[in-house]
Amino acid sequence: MKWESKIIKHRGDSRIAVSFEKNTALIERIKQVEGSRWSQTMRFWHVPNTLENRIRFNVQEIITNKPSDEGIEQITKFKQWLQSKRYSPSTTITYCDALKSFLTYFKDKTVSEISNEDVVLYNNEYILKNNLSSSYQNQIVNAIKLYFKTIRDTKIEVDKIHRPKRAKILPNVLSKEEVKAVLDAPSNLKHKTMLSLVYSCGLRCGELLALEPKHIDSKRNIVLLKNAKGKKDRIVPLSPKILAMLREYFKVYKPTTYLFEGQKIGNRYDDRSLQQVLKQSIKKAGITKPVTLHWLRHSYATHLLESGTDLRYIQELLGHSSSKTTEIYTHVSTKSIQQIKSPFDDL
Repeated sequence: MKWESKIIKHRGDSRIAVSFEKNTALIERIKQVEGSRWSQTMRFWHVPNTLENRIRFNVQEIITNKPSDEGIEQITKFKQWLQSKRYSPSTTITYCDALKSFLTYFKDKTVSEISNEDVVLYNNEYILKNNLSSSYQNQIVNAIKLYFKTIRDTKIEVDKIHRPKRAKILPNVLSKEEVKAVLDAPSNLKHKTMLSLVYSCGLRCGELLALEPKHIDSKRNIVLLKNAKGKKDRIVPLSPKILAMLREYFKVYKPTTYLFEGQKIGNRYDDRSLQQVLKQSIKKAGITKPVTLHWLRHSYATHLLESGTDLRYIQELLGHSSSKTTEIYTHVSTKSIQQIKSPFDDL
């Protein structure tokens, strides 16, 4: 999967333009980059011009180094191994790019000679010196650990490769009043139904757009999510109010292949169009926060917790593999915090 990248000026800011033929994996990857934007007029994505992004997207004016021939061969083998294990295309690209960065740094060494000390050196002399983020460092560590598990002739002790401490960032959450304002904003029935389903079921954007009519089980009041993140199926409860909305939507739009289709029948609704729907709804609701679709999922989890739902059930509903991922919502739930009396009141 190839892309072209170059440094541009966009509204006075230095940006990196990234263009490629439409590819779902690359679109998902670039959307995860902080500050990424799609230019409708120029028909390309663009991201902030940072060192991390210049490395990530291999800007030719900046990055001239390449791995050794052995390194290139090993990256190809690693890619084939990831594909054989059925890793997602976006994860395969991310891990291979991360390994490429690491092996480029040690291109004068044979792979069998790379040691744990080299990993520490790379972290200090490359990651930290260039102020690259802990999340980027973590991607590198994930790739290194996975790669070196697949080869035998190595000095690396995989279990001794340490991970960076990650920043404890709280999820962004809207109040119930703000959520209602956002969901009430669209006048278009399809738009209203899509946003309402994201919040009422705690869905990821990709999960919503992959839904088919047969995944709505009106008799049992559940939604079946097939092949969700991590290739796991799960079910979530379907609100009677949403079911009524869906029945009205079905009468008007009569979807065929996907529950929510674009202008062309049988094609799934475009995720960028859904982002625009949300953007317009936020503006109409008078909310100035930089809300994304994932905020609705975070809000769903937090509001469940505040209404007394057990954390283990929330973990299952969200499809989290680890309870630690779900526990972050306990830090943004205000129900218990609001009941704490400040000592200032007794002064």
